[in-house]
Amino acid sequence: MAATVTERLQALTDDKTLSPDEAQRAVAAELDTVLEGLKAAPSRRKGKLLSRLFNGGKSGGPLTRGLYIHGSVGRGKTMLMDMFFELAPIADKRRAHFFAFMADVQDRLNAYRRKLKAGEVKEADPIGPVADEIIAENRLLCFDEFTVTDIADAMILSRLFSALFERGCVLVATSNVAPDDLYRDGLNRGLFLPFIDVLKENVTVTTLDSATDYRMEKFEGRPVYLTPLDEKTAARMDENWKLLTGSREGEAEEIEMRGRVLHVPRACGEVARFSFDDLCKKPLGATDYMAIARRYRTVFIDGVPVLGSDSRNEIKRFIMLIDTLYDQTIRTVISAAAMPEDLLPERKGREGFEFDRTASRLFEMRSTDYLAAHKKKWAENAAE
Repeated sequence: MAATVTERLQALTDDKTLSPDEAQRAVAAELDTVLEGLKAAPSRRKGKLLSRLFNGGKSGGPLTRGLYIHGSVGRGKTMLMDMFFELAPIADKRRAHFFAFMADVQDRLNAYRRKLKAGEVKEADPIGPVADEIIAENRLLCFDEFTVTDIADAMILSRLFSALFERGCVLVATSNVAPDDLYRDGLNRGLFLPFIDVLKENVTVTTLDSATDYRMEKFEGRPVYLTPLDEKTAARMDENWKLLTGSREGEAEEIEMRGRVLHVPRACGEVARFSFDDLCKKPLGATDYMAIARRYRTVFIDGVPVLGSDSRNEIKRFIMLIDTLYDQTIRTVISAAAMPEDLLPERKGREGFEFDRTASRLFEMRSTDYLAAHKKKWAENAAE
């Protein structure tokens, strides 16, 4: 049985499950270094425990240096981390989506504050006690999709992870962005910046920049406009989602926009999923659609209906939405009740004229040329 990430990767290459990839091999070797550190950790743990006794619960640093793997989607980051997690020779380990972990942290902080209010605890700052709880359960934390979009999370990360690292936590994470680009353009980002230094002090930062996007390779050639709205179409939409996200469900997230937030019901990395009602029945506008286009590489839209004269607001928003996604060369995966030219049977006045353009763009967004332009644009963005 394979004992290292490198050996597991080689076995999958040997049986033709995977293609040889030197960039993946390099990251596998770095993960193996972390594995070796964890294997050596028991001999040092006694000293760490004594250190904690004499340093107010702090052990002086992680048992071994962690790893932060960043790069474009579909390069194999999650696959490699999952191999590492399975091989990690300790029982007290946790693998989670970063959003799920932070939701748990916020719940723990709120629970501690309730205890403080009730007089059940005395320490005013909940960060230390919550870090104690987390490290008592898990010394190794593996996070998929490490990204920061929530200001409440951003404001506590530096203190939280300083406390966790001081207590011996080892962190391994995947992300689509380098540490220096986390929470870029976020509110009060200056207060977040110390976290980046804390992170770099305790993990090795590496890039997985394989030339091949394996998810895109599997997805190419699949239809991106599906009709009619039935169980078969819904299943095909779900299949497309799984291909582009590595079979991950995704999580709700929020995009901060000038003092307000835009709710995204389901997202995974650079892929987001909305219903037609989410995008066109709610009071959204061009700024909202542009925020979505800047944040995500692929947008799923479920359940586009045939539109009638009683849906003027929805028609206007749908026209604006498609214009924005088209202009930004976003790959758009749609399930609809009818083909583009039949979505608005009665076309009158200016809206009817504009919908002619929308139908034309929806048709073009399915084309090989458009999808090739999308692929080229995002490859250039990744290279910058």
